[in-house]
Amino acid sequence: MAVSHPIFARVFARASVVMDRAGAAAHRRRLVAGLRGRVVEVGAGNGRNLPHYPPTVTGVLAVEPESRLRDIVRAAAPAAPVPVTVAAGLAEALPVADASADAVVLSLVLCSVPDQAAALREARRVLRPGGELRFYEHVVAETPGLRRAQRLADATLWPLCCAGCHTARDTVAAIRAAGFTVTELDRFRFPPTGMPGPASPHVLGRAVGP
Repeated sequence: MAVSHPIFARVFARASVVMDRAGAAAHRRRLVAGLRGRVVEVGAGNGRNLPHYPPTVTGVLAVEPESRLRDIVRAAAPAAPVPVTVAAGLAEALPVADASADAVVLSLVLCSVPDQAAALREARRVLRPGGELRFYEHVVAETPGLRRAQRLADATLWPLCCAGCHTARDTVAAIRAAGFTVTELDRFRFPPTGMPGPASPHVLGRAVGP
């Protein structure tokens, strides 16, 4: 299935650079710290995680459905500190064999996948026994006022302007419902200053399958 969001792809590619300078780069480093073996990164975007993979990773399969972002990842791959292969694919149908990955990385992608449960089932399928899920996502707010703002954003223009992104998803609950055990979880607001927007509540964590 071809995925094309040309305007969003250009905006996202520029915005992610700004986000990294504002502190997201540190979150990306934490996201992949300590990983080993073969990693599948789902929704690799424009490849901003790639520079942070540790040398203990033997290879990354960067799966990205959007054609323009995939071209950016492919251009960035040779400069990565670990071997990177770039592939087209959807989170709900990964081009990966069963139980073949040591880790699956999900970074700012579960907000926009059409079917969170299916994407997480795929992550379970491709993980080997004892494999680890790493996630860095913006999620539903813990405060009622911001949750109302998120529901309003999701019901109006936000998903249309942001390639299907939804701000009010309870992604941590979805990860647990998929059979994962969350072993580490950090909740924070990003950007850390200014008025909190619909996409400001974030989580960064780790989970293991059954």
